Amino acid sequence: MTLQLNELVTIYPEHLWIELPSEVQGKIWQIVTQEAYSNHAARWRGFLNHLCLHTLFNWLPIEPETPIICPNRAELSSFWEIVNGTVLTVGKTRLALIPSDKSSQAEFHIPQEWVDIPNWAVNYYLAVQLNLEAGWLRVWGYATHQQIREEGKYDPIDRNYCLEPEDLIADINMMWIARELFAPQKLEIKSLPKLSTAQVEKLLAQLSQHTPFSPRLCVPFGQWAALITADKNRQSLYQKRLQSRSCAVKCQPQINNLSHWWQNFFTGGWQPLDSLLHPQHLAFQFRHETDANTIRVQGAKLIDLGMQLEGVKVVLLVALTLESDRKVSIRVQLHPASGQTYLPANLKLILLSQAGTMLQEVQSRNLDRLIQLKRFKSPLGKSFGIEVALGNVNIREDFVLESPIGA
Repeated sequence: MTLQLNELVTIYPEHLWIELPSEVQGKIWQIVTQEAYSNHAARWRGFLNHLCLHTLFNWLPIEPETPIICPNRAELSSFWEIVNGTVLTVGKTRLALIPSDKSSQAEFHIPQEWVDIPNWAVNYYLAVQLNLEAGWLRVWGYATHQQIREEGKYDPIDRNYCLEPEDLIADINMMWIARELFAPQKLEIKSLPKLSTAQVEKLLAQLSQHTPFSPRLCVPFGQWAALITADKNRQSLYQKRLQSRSCAVKCQPQINNLSHWWQNFFTGGWQPLDSLLHPQHLAFQFRHETDANTIRVQGAKLIDLGMQLEGVKVVLLVALTLESDRKVSIRVQLHPASGQTYLPANLKLILLSQAGTMLQEVQSRNLDRLIQLKRFKSPLGKSFGIEVALGNVNIREDFVLESPIGA
């Protein structure tokens, strides 16, 4: 059962709850799409952090004359390219906002960079959860730097400090009271090693290679921290990773941007359904999608499974439906091509995550006229793959929904 925001506020009154309207999410996503990132994971990280920063910055319960400092937008992208989190300086107090869109918050994970790099560390760390579909943000607790160093469990694999929910102070108002009553505590942090010019150049060359993930775990933490603690080096790494992405994109498979389909713009062999199929074959259109008031777009592509399979061809259909909450649901089906009645037996239709994990799989039987995946939704900016497989032949199509519909 999904609880409404007012019910959650009643159950957890000590947490801070703020609405996240779809219009605000769309506005922030439009900003993020104009920024440069080297991979989809970094762009999604940028979106979550932008949304978190925008929402909490407007909420801050402080006096108008209190100075608030945060990095400019150009600097923010260079942080979010490599690590999760954003720092705000309110008066003399430094806060780190650490957002997550996971549905379950079993632990608070703080990237080591925000704790053990002297000029990155802060006084307070806020655990922020964003539920984009339900449209809310909550701050479910905070911890101090000293508390994280003394009580946090260090995870050497992900290089995070972890705190249990019961270790956090749930009421964020306590932080504001402490800030008014006590001067910020001096942070005790070990100094970082010094890097020579040659070491910096070597690390930049190594870490700027294109990857679909942050390079923060690719070298020992001491070297990594010593490199990015300098603004110049961090910005240089960011720019070099963007350049590497530009070179790598030429060699990568095309990703179909589903946002363009709403403007009837199809690429990569995809066509509007009625362009590929003859009128007498429009029965191919998606079953159980007959509501005349539903806003929908359907694309189709002819998939050739190869000469070794006697020229077997099938039609891959993808339908996008705009729901009442402005979210987009996705339906995928596989049909025999024109002139054929049945699909070949043992034909697989597979849904893959951005990381390549199999999320769904269906397989045809004898005399199947179609197979289909369960309806699903894909978060903005996160790609997914659809794979058609028969025997040793695998054909994959990648997709991404880059912007909200109507934004």
